[in-house]
Amino acid sequence: MASFKNAPWSYWELESLLSGYPVAILGSGIVGLSTAIFLKRMQPDLPVLVLERGPLPTGASTRNAGFACFGSMTELLDDLSHQPADAVWSLVERRYRGLQRLRGLIGDTRMRYEPLGGYEVFPSSEEAIFQTCLEALPAFNRQMQPITGRTDTFQIADAHISRFGFQSVRHLIKNTGEGQIHTGETLAALLALARQMHIEILNGMDVHAIDPDASGVWLHFEQGSLHFEKVLIATNGMAQQLLPELEVEPARNQVLITQPIPNLPLQGSFHYDKGYIYFRNIDQRVLLGGARNSAFEEERTDLFGTTTAIQQTLLNLLKEVILPGVPVEVDRWWSGIMGVGESKSPIVRMLHPHLGVAVRMGGMGVAIGSLVGEEAAQMLLQN
Repeated sequence: MASFKNAPWSYWELESLLSGYPVAILGSGIVGLSTAIFLKRMQPDLPVLVLERGPLPTGASTRNAGFACFGSMTELLDDLSHQPADAVWSLVERRYRGLQRLRGLIGDTRMRYEPLGGYEVFPSSEEAIFQTCLEALPAFNRQMQPITGRTDTFQIADAHISRFGFQSVRHLIKNTGEGQIHTGETLAALLALARQMHIEILNGMDVHAIDPDASGVWLHFEQGSLHFEKVLIATNGMAQQLLPELEVEPARNQVLITQPIPNLPLQGSFHYDKGYIYFRNIDQRVLLGGARNSAFEEERTDLFGTTTAIQQTLLNLLKEVILPGVPVEVDRWWSGIMGVGESKSPIVRMLHPHLGVAVRMGGMGVAIGSLVGEEAAQMLLQN
């Protein structure tokens, strides 16, 4: 159970709000909440405390585009060029299974899941890249069949170009197994499910340092320190702040959303440039983000914010390719922080007998996050 030291908390706070929890999870995003939910499913009487440093889980879980995706062809071809094929397809399978876990946890209606497919966009300048994808398409569909149960997961979809109103786009490849969600409703549903299962979630709990010992882990806050039998770090891109040696780096993605656009023709989720740029229709608005590959070093940061160069890159794409000739006004900008690394596979392991991590979602937290949470719950109970 939790104990404390050097703490100015009141007797009442310690007695009723901060004590009696053998397990603490840092981070209330998809991974952290899923871990807590699966822990309670596996061991219903186990008290679980989720600690979140901000008022909201603001790393990536509430700041993503809401893509229920698991890999575009150019992204997977790039992965296959520097990773073993078995590792690449195994990760794709985990992402797909993770999407099913998330849908099972929340339900399609609550998360506003729409199986509209995902489209990869090829402008005229990428004819050679498209031809490479075209040659690989039959082999990719054979690899995908045991994962999705479809014989034609990837399809040529050039016939949809005019319907979507694109300019300078020559080809589309559709991933029929992908869809989209409403990110806000998904997190709201996870929070509601966690509270329904009597999982305590405390916000404003900013951990400054972590000290494992023989019997558990000390979490140090500005207000004092708390001790738990087991701790899981599920802060993804922010994990290096607590564990600098961890093989995960922050990666910022900048995002815009437009004002509503009457009769917006986009339907589905769209990927461009190996998945680094993405856009979709949400409530008759264009949500467009990414382009960090144009400034990798600058975007290797855990600081929120936007930059003029990436803003201009996204605005040019919006006005010249996505909505050519259509008057459009940006409503707002924001950014999110992902966790990436040399490998795209998540890190789910115990660093110490009492301290575990579940981080590095590689920009696919929506897809793989709930599955990682289930794996992390099993790991905590087995150690």
